[in-house]
Amino acid sequence: MSQVDVIERNMDGKNLQIGIVVSRFNEYAGKELYAACLEELKRLGVKEKHITKVTVPGALETPLVLSKLAGTGEYDALIALGAVIKGETYHFELVAEESARGVSRVALEYGIPIANGILTCYSDEQCKERTKIKGTDCAQCAVEMANLVAEFPIIDEFEDDDFNDD
Repeated sequence: MSQVDVIERNMDGKNLQIGIVVSRFNEYAGKELYAACLEELKRLGVKEKHITKVTVPGALETPLVLSKLAGTGEYDALIALGAVIKGETYHFELVAEESARGVSRVALEYGIPIANGILTCYSDEQCKERTKIKGTDCAQCAVEMANLVAEFPIIDEFEDDDFNDD
């Protein structure tokens, strides 16, 4: 008999508020990612009225809007969707790295789960192969992580007496 305290995976989205930021650059990818994500969120029980969608010009603008959404305190999880496709310059690497870094920074700064669905691909063909599965994966990740994070108490304020030994 194990004495390990196991927190089970919870994929019930019925009481969750989800924010989604979709990049309009490589617009077909954003639309396909969003469609798959929305379909999966609804399948997991998230009500459409509890989903907020915001669009931004590109992947580099995504972290700022994620930060604004996180700052409202209204969301249980956020989702970033978009695609960065390699061109002929170094710009691909910069956008891919900086957008990923920004998404992670917002998640850690606000303590909110963010499913990063910003695809980084070498071609349109690679991107098209991945949009449906990545959109679905992001919905599942957001629901699972929102429920997991909710298992841990938040301690925002300490009373002065909490630190006194008397």
